[in-house]
Amino acid sequence: MSSGFIKTNDGTEIFYKDWGPKSAQPIAFHHGWPLSSDDWDPQMLFFLANGYRVVAHDRRGHGRSTQVGTGNDMDHYASDASAVAEYLDLRNAIHIGHSTGGGEVARYVVRFGEPQGRIAKVVLISAVPPLMLKTETNPGGTPLGVFDSYRKALAENRAQFFLDVASGPFYGFNRPGAKVSHAVIDNWWRQGMIGGALAQYEGIKAFSETDQTGDLKAITVPTLVMQGDDDQVVPYKDASLLQAKLAKDSTLKIYPGFPHGMMTVHADVINADILAFIKRR
Repeated sequence: MSSGFIKTNDGTEIFYKDWGPKSAQPIAFHHGWPLSSDDWDPQMLFFLANGYRVVAHDRRGHGRSTQVGTGNDMDHYASDASAVAEYLDLRNAIHIGHSTGGGEVARYVVRFGEPQGRIAKVVLISAVPPLMLKTETNPGGTPLGVFDSYRKALAENRAQFFLDVASGPFYGFNRPGAKVSHAVIDNWWRQGMIGGALAQYEGIKAFSETDQTGDLKAITVPTLVMQGDDDQVVPYKDASLLQAKLAKDSTLKIYPGFPHGMMTVHADVINADILAFIKRR
């Protein structure tokens, strides 16, 4: 087991974790905004115990990676992911992305992973593609004003904003009868506050305004699309339902009542379904 840093072409240092035997099939995890690779702890430990090599990295400006002032966009996210995959020589890999990480996976797979012959399967969890922003051609999207309010809240009081997101919509803890975990809230807040405010601020544009319709259409490997129908962050009708239609070889799973951060608060269900998909021939 190891962890360390790789340096990208523009000098950014990307932190990564690499656990398990190098001979095992690798699973690479791509985290959501504004978190870090630590968000995948329940999955990394589960799949490690099931015999896989598990890898995750902190996106540029997030977690332990360099707090850069440039490159906070989906193209650089994908390029950085490729740098990690190439450095660790990940082949026949399953790439799993949550939220913004799902956008990162889609762009990485199309621009680097599939052309290099490195990809076996893809899993998109509560992912942002094809496009979150409401436009004339995407009338079911989220209005720009919502993302402007995110930027305003982050700039005025990032600590309070992150606490509000984690304790409210992200895990569905604002729903009547929800089983609230203060430890989960604290861990989300911890991950967010370790990252850089500028990268997180600019990341809002990256995850909301990047049109990835073409990326989804170009993915040819088997793709599992997973989302809860009570996702208050990424509306599933404008995300997973469209992803499943656009990807060539997709399997769609919608989970009644599950929130955006379902792989944390429903890890037992999500892990088992991902494992079954990976093992499926």
